[in-house]
This record gives sequence, structure tokens and C-alpha cells, in this order.
Amino acid sequence: MIAKYFETIKCFDYEVFNLNYHKKRISNTIGLNINLEEYIYPPNEQLLKCKVIYSDIGIMDIEYSSYNKKNIKSFELVYNDDIQYSKKSINRICIDNIKNNSKEDDIIIVKNNLITDTSIANIAIFLDNQWITPNTPLLIGTTRNRYIENNLLVTKDITVKMIQESKKIALLNAMIDFDIIEKYTIKDKHDK
Repeated sequence: MIAKYFETIKCFDYEVFNLNYHKKRISNTIGLNINLEEYIYPPNEQLLKCKVIYSDIGIMDIEYSSYNKKNIKSFELVYNDDIQYSKKSINRICIDNIKNNSKEDDIIIVKNNLITDTSIANIAIFLDNQWITPNTPLLIGTTRNRYIENNLLVTKDITVKMIQESKKIALLNAMIDFDIIEKYTIKDKHDK
């Protein structure tokens, strides 16, 4: 069976955002340089999620859908030292199964006692007057890379204690960019 991957790309008012970062991740994933500009033509001016599905032979499909941001205010820490998701694969069973077992808005995955990602985004915490993102996320996100390159984020190992001490967190992905959340709850089943 052929491995399939995808990129989620933000489109608004016929503009396509941050294509160079998505092209770089595709190149890192399959070793091909694909000119996404030849494939992406937003059908309208609305805020759209463009899903580019590809494999090691190239682009397989392009899908557009309206985008409505999820209101995420509650998280559950889930511990899984075996989870792997270093490539943005269509097969997300490892993450979806964990997420579907939580009653919270989203999960924060803890691997080897370190914070990694949520089910849909990279994460950052505000601690000691700086924004910090994990050294070892499950998936290296395009928005995360952009903020690191622009010196707006630093990378460090983030422990559970650090996330519990932070005053605010941010979720990072192509659609929401750098979404700061100041009022939230984090449940930790290990504390019970």
C-alpha cells in the first residue's frame, strides 16, 4: 500500500499562505521538490482549508473546505512513549485513537516525560517571559518553523511541571497561526 501524506494550507481572499514552508516539508517527506503554485487555485475568497494529498510519486489530490476554528479551552495530558508521527501522514490512527478517548476539547501528548504536541497543532508555553516550544514535537510544523526562524519562539524540553506553571499557551498550525489561549484547563490522569 502506498504511503499518503498531506499538507493543510491556508487560503483567504484568493491568497495562499506560507507555501515555501509547505514545499520544504513535502521535500523533506518524500524527497521531491513540488511547485505547489501549479496546483493550488482557491475557488473563492472565503477562509479555506486546502488539503494537498501526496505520495512519493507526487500530488494525488487537492481538496478545499470552509474553515471554522475550534474553540479549545480544555486539554487532557495523555502519556504515550511509543507514538510516532514524524511525517504528516493521512494515517492518523495513533493520534485519533487517543483523542477519541478523551472528554476534553483536545489532548496534549506526553512522550518520554516531555510535552510534544496536541492532536491538531504544535504547542508553545509562555514561561519566564518567553514563548517556548518543545525541542521534540511529534511533527515539525510549518508555523512552528516560521516562528522559530523569526526568533519569536525558542525550543526547549518542556516538562509537565513547566506546562502546569505556564500562564498561557499557544497552539500553532497553518490555519490558526499562533493562537494564544489564556483561560484553559489541563487535566492530568496521572495526578489521580
